[in-house]
Amino acid sequence: MPTIYGKIFRLFSLFVVVGVALQVHAAQGGNAGSVRGSVTDPSGAVIPGASVHLSSSISGLSRTATSGADGQFEIANIPFATYRLNVSAAGFAATSQSVDLRSVVGSTVKVILQIASSSTTVTVESSGDLVENDPTFHTDVDRDLFLKVPLESQSSSLSALVTQTTPGVAADSNGLFHGLGDHASNSFSVDGQSITDQQSKVFSNQIPSDSIQSLQVISGAPPAEYGGKTSLVIVATTRSGQGINVPTGSIGTSYGSFGSTSGNFDISYGGKDWGNFFEADALNTGRFLDPPEFKVFHAKGNEQNFFDRIDRTLTQVDSMHLDLNFSRSWFQTPNAYDNLNVQNVVSGGTTADPVYANVGNTDQHSEIKTFNVSPTYTRIVNDSSVLNVGAFVRRDEYHYYPSGNPLADLGPTNLQTSSIKQSRTLTNAAVHADISYAHGIHSVKAGVQYGQTFLRENDWLGVVDAELNAPCVDASGASVAGLSSTAQCATYGYSVNSAYLTVLAPYDLTRGGSDYYFHGQTDVKELALYAEDQIKAGNWLFNLGLREDIYNGLTKANQLEPRVGIAYNVKPSATVLRASYARTLETPFNENLVLSSNGCADAVLSPLLSCSSGVSSTMAPGYRNEFHAGFQQGIHGWAVVSGEYIWKYTHNAFDFSVLGNTPITFPIDWHNAKIPGWAMNVSVPERHNFSAYVVMSSVAARFFNPQVAGAGATVATSNSAFRIDHDEKYNQDTHLQYQFGRRGPWVGWNWRYDSGMVSGSVPYATSSNGTVDLSGLTYDQQAQAGLTCGGVEATRTKGFSSCAASQYGSTLVSIPAPGTENDDKNPPRIAPRNLFDASLGKQNIFRANRYKVDLTLTAINLTNKYAPYNFLSTFSGTHYVTPRDLSAKVSLNF
Repeated sequence: MPTIYGKIFRLFSLFVVVGVALQVHAAQGGNAGSVRGSVTDPSGAVIPGASVHLSSSISGLSRTATSGADGQFEIANIPFATYRLNVSAAGFAATSQSVDLRSVVGSTVKVILQIASSSTTVTVESSGDLVENDPTFHTDVDRDLFLKVPLESQSSSLSALVTQTTPGVAADSNGLFHGLGDHASNSFSVDGQSITDQQSKVFSNQIPSDSIQSLQVISGAPPAEYGGKTSLVIVATTRSGQGINVPTGSIGTSYGSFGSTSGNFDISYGGKDWGNFFEADALNTGRFLDPPEFKVFHAKGNEQNFFDRIDRTLTQVDSMHLDLNFSRSWFQTPNAYDNLNVQNVVSGGTTADPVYANVGNTDQHSEIKTFNVSPTYTRIVNDSSVLNVGAFVRRDEYHYYPSGNPLADLGPTNLQTSSIKQSRTLTNAAVHADISYAHGIHSVKAGVQYGQTFLRENDWLGVVDAELNAPCVDASGASVAGLSSTAQCATYGYSVNSAYLTVLAPYDLTRGGSDYYFHGQTDVKELALYAEDQIKAGNWLFNLGLREDIYNGLTKANQLEPRVGIAYNVKPSATVLRASYARTLETPFNENLVLSSNGCADAVLSPLLSCSSGVSSTMAPGYRNEFHAGFQQGIHGWAVVSGEYIWKYTHNAFDFSVLGNTPITFPIDWHNAKIPGWAMNVSVPERHNFSAYVVMSSVAARFFNPQVAGAGATVATSNSAFRIDHDEKYNQDTHLQYQFGRRGPWVGWNWRYDSGMVSGSVPYATSSNGTVDLSGLTYDQQAQAGLTCGGVEATRTKGFSSCAASQYGSTLVSIPAPGTENDDKNPPRIAPRNLFDASLGKQNIFRANRYKVDLTLTAINLTNKYAPYNFLSTFSGTHYVTPRDLSAKVSLNF
């Protein structure tokens, strides 16, 4: 073991031993804490039965408790934020105060209620109650709010929730979201468990949104405790059954467009010292993934989720917490019209006259199984300190299956030339410990995590394009199907194909070959050690942090990362000014890492993966410096505006490339990236039954050639900048919500505007008097891009081989004027789009006391907007937004 590992492991051991020796007394760990306290009268006598209400008008959190016989109360599982605490009791005047929760140590408050006749307290929320004196830009969302937000994707509802409530997010297909200019550099922290692997539904199964109690999405400079993928850190707190003395839960079912049906069940139950929350749900739909056509076919899928959270207080100072999760999904790879009635060689593949015939429709599909177990032990050291020690194992099993007849996997030459089968596993196993200390002006947290990611990849590839590796070419230089040796060319009047690779011949399925098998594996070891202190001094708040990341995978890296932030609260104007800086280690994506790193060194895989000379075979971690400056402004108690400007500079910037017409993608690495932009959040707390929020952003994604590692993509000859395919000039989400009376129905409304992501695969004119070559696109692909020539729009059966620049255009893509295209300043983009969603609901429609029935109606893409997310993206291909989707859900709550 290297010396550095030995030193840090010894430090880790000392850290744990000292923490236990402190005889600490324990509470709740993870991403949440408790608000506890006592309620007394002015003489100090305890007041039992007092009503305690904790709320946040920004996140929507609302929790209640009742003081016990000793006047004590506790509200557990509360995310870190600033809250309003209201306390009332019969015969006493109600009182209200602000509570700042910043640590798992929790907050302890002492509430003194005055005799009703001596004073009267009226709580009016001021602008100061709405702002948080925090250097880190973030968005808080509680379950009470997001239950009423119409979500675009049922199969990845957590991703949809983040996209619709968080500024700085570019919405992509299949539940993917790009945070603040980076390609999916997002991580989840679920009850203290770090998940940095991809969470799009083509990679993994997400934790079900029904299991989530609250989210805090960190868009600012990440605190020292977070590493890995940190453009967005989604801090999730799950639901708990502790303290719920009467079993509480719900049973629901829904039906909607595309034959979509779902069912869900959850129950919470517990006592003072224990609790259990269990959730199960299932979905079956005819549109699981976003297809490359607006019309939906061959896009079926289903999903099942099981989640269980167990809490147990062992002694007055010791407690345990356990998360268990299993999910399974099965889904088809959506077809384009080009995938129907595929014509391919059925006989005579090695003769001069191969026979072509219909080999059927492309029929590719995937199955993903995800398992997760995460136990945490918590011990309260004293009133100021809490120790957490935990571990987790998370495993994704991904299986991709080709068509029954692999020859049916043939797509257009610019899309898929191989039939592919894959079976891979990604297993994360880690141990972690942290200790939190809160006293006076300090909130300190220090921790360590050691983990290993076990990657096992198995791939089978076979050539299904008879012209991809043809031995012979005709007089025009075009490849000729058939024949099996360059020695045969002259016999039939052909020339030898200088690009012919004999190494591929055994794996050409059109010429009687078989699949090529690739096996790759590696164990990625990662060690992190961090310490941070949040110092509150008057109106100032300082974040000081330091993190050390050691990465040992296919390559090695060691990075010391300072994280600092400062905020100042101008209380008279309810203004918070803030600035922050972070240094981060940027590590490669784990999905298909071995294939992308080693594939180009493989003589067979290199041409199939579109490898280019001059690109390293192994991806090395990079590093980033990011700077943030922002503000938060309360407006007369009825709104709060929060904004941030961002500068991010990355050396070795990661991206993905796609393998044919499949969901199989692999990481690639560009030389560097510069990402400037801004993000803003406007929240209107509920007032007179109305609430709203608006999130908006403009974030550039400027990457720079050359490609330095990985397979696929195209290496440019210069070091010029270009906009990566998820770069978007501007987007915004507006959500409006209104409740009709105390018992009436509620209505929600969403408006999403996207200016359009980069679409670099769309042809453009280089001069005003030239022509645009469209021969590289099939007619169906031209129709997918909405291409027009002379006012005539391409269809899937009739298109253009070329078009005069003056006649060329598109109804779905914004194409630069002739001679003005610039990969950095003016690339082709998907045309701007407006999407509208609506929801209507009624709680307790029968006005029952115990068993309450809720009804919710949801409409996604209400106007049936016809628009793509992207077109022939190097990452994900072509996908369309969801057509109008109507659904109804009935829930029984008990």
